[in-house]
Amino acid sequence: MYLALREIRFAKGRYTLIAAIMLLISFLVLFVTGLAQGLAYDNAASIQNIPASHFVLEQGSDHRFTRSQIGGEKLEQIRSVVGESNAEPLGVQMTNVVLSGDIQKIDVALLAVNPQGWLAPDVTMGTPDKQEKGGIVVDEKLAEHGVKIGSVLVDQASGTRWTVTGFVKNESFSHAPAVFLNKEEWMALHSPTSVQSGSGGAEEKTVYNAVAVKATGGQVSEIQSAVPNVEIIKKAEAVSAIPGYKEEQGSLLMMIAFLFVISAFVLAVFFYVITIQKTSQFGILKAIGTRTAYLAGSVTLQVLLLSAFSLAVSLFLVKVLEMALPGSMPFQLGADMLALTCGAFIAMSLAGSLFSVWKVARIDALDAIGRGAV
Repeated sequence: MYLALREIRFAKGRYTLIAAIMLLISFLVLFVTGLAQGLAYDNAASIQNIPASHFVLEQGSDHRFTRSQIGGEKLEQIRSVVGESNAEPLGVQMTNVVLSGDIQKIDVALLAVNPQGWLAPDVTMGTPDKQEKGGIVVDEKLAEHGVKIGSVLVDQASGTRWTVTGFVKNESFSHAPAVFLNKEEWMALHSPTSVQSGSGGAEEKTVYNAVAVKATGGQVSEIQSAVPNVEIIKKAEAVSAIPGYKEEQGSLLMMIAFLFVISAFVLAVFFYVITIQKTSQFGILKAIGTRTAYLAGSVTLQVLLLSAFSLAVSLFLVKVLEMALPGSMPFQLGADMLALTCGAFIAMSLAGSLFSVWKVARIDALDAIGRGAV
């Protein structure tokens, strides 16, 4: 400890340069990690927020909601296994809408849920329990396009008009803000003739994209055997199947991995060169009885101190930048991911110091002193 701190104090310029490089790398690692997590959440927020254990989709849908169709008959079969309150139908459709009287198109994701069920999100503004005919609740990102409570949105595909009755927060699907419809609006959108005629079997004939369930492992197996032509997937599988999700996250995670490798390589080179320059000093210390473990520990401690300092400053800078980022740029760095990233960065930094430790262990006192004397 004494030797490590004494050397850092003596060679301020050298170690300041190393700390600055580590600071830039750690800041970049944390920032890219926050962007990756923010994009992941923005891509699948509405699915991740659902308190379901599994989703039931049509067989052959490749785990994608938009390729699946689940009818009312299968919904009742699923409910007979897990219970009426543990299965909720979910409709998902991508479309674009315009504000009444405007021409600007807005990409949105239509999500059909029961406003009184556990799939319905918490409404931050408006009247969630009084979603009258033609009423919808929308993600607050649509406020950036001039949408407010009472605004009328027109679906470009069907011409259907909806009135905004409330706002929700952090609800999106495939990077599009979510628009939540009730069952009646979903039925009117997909079976307008049945709804207009008042057919008593309209509800049974309504087709959703999936059924969200709260089920145990045994119930999942029972659903699989009792309901034909369906597949049951976990929430993580449903999120990964969202178009572009795996590709987007794969690219960002590869960038982060390369940043970790680069940081370890840069540290290894810097400290290895410094160790070579101090060969004679290490030789003298060994000659007077200093243990190799003590010298190696001194090098490792220097790396640990510089890594911790760089991370502390990087965390501060990232938090400042996060507050300055616009709302349109998704950024999320939770406590768990933050701890994992910091731990991985320190581990890679220590791994980079192993070359220096190896060099210190191989220094021969007599040879080092002889070279120093020459």
